[in-house]
Amino acid sequence: MPDDHQLAADLAAAAGELLNGLRLGQAAGDKALGALADARSDALIADLLRAARPDDGVLSEESAPDPARLDKRRVWIIDPLDGTREYSERDRDRSDWAVHVALAVDGLPAACAVALPARGELFCTPSATLAPPPPGPLKILVSRSRPPALAERVAARLGAELIGMGSAGAKAMAVLRGEAHAYLHAGGMNEWDICAPAGVALAAGLYASRIDGSPCVFNQADVKMPDLLICRPELAKTLLAAIAAEA
Repeated sequence: MPDDHQLAADLAAAAGELLNGLRLGQAAGDKALGALADARSDALIADLLRAARPDDGVLSEESAPDPARLDKRRVWIIDPLDGTREYSERDRDRSDWAVHVALAVDGLPAACAVALPARGELFCTPSATLAPPPPGPLKILVSRSRPPALAERVAARLGAELIGMGSAGAKAMAVLRGEAHAYLHAGGMNEWDICAPAGVALAAGLYASRIDGSPCVFNQADVKMPDLLICRPELAKTLLAAIAAEA
């Protein structure tokens, strides 16, 4: 059996391959495409997890929650398609959608993978590496569809540029690739949106926390996790101070 890191990577890669195939075989812009892709990707990951780790808990966006996970130390936290809107759009050049696979142990991300299937990229623990930061002014990634007002105030305070993008995983990995300095979200997400991107980011040397500086803790009874900051480690104090001043 693969170790946890390899299993996370294998699951994300398999789901990404399935999603790429579905996307090619369906009419672009079809509203049913996103629902179909979510369901098929979730079923694939669930089947593979049951075979590989039958005793672990699972929390997935697309499956009914199992309260038994709360009594388990090891829980897989899955977003089988993060960025469904971008995946389903008519613009097939969009690559800002992702697959998130994460194992949380005692509430903390342990083995994580983020696949960006449209880009043919897979980022996983512990092999993800951090690229140099981009040149020029501070660049902060925000939600393409729901940019938080807090981010606008922080950007104004720091003279930063805001860049909209889809999936949380796509934004976190763009910071990892050195395309931006930070990813800031406030206003509502869930554990499956955050766990794998935060786990990969932390493993690569980025900073990741809630916007008040507290750690992201997973496998909670309430799966809501409203905010997140992922950034270059040297910028964490500056960004957290600006967030506190503008919150």
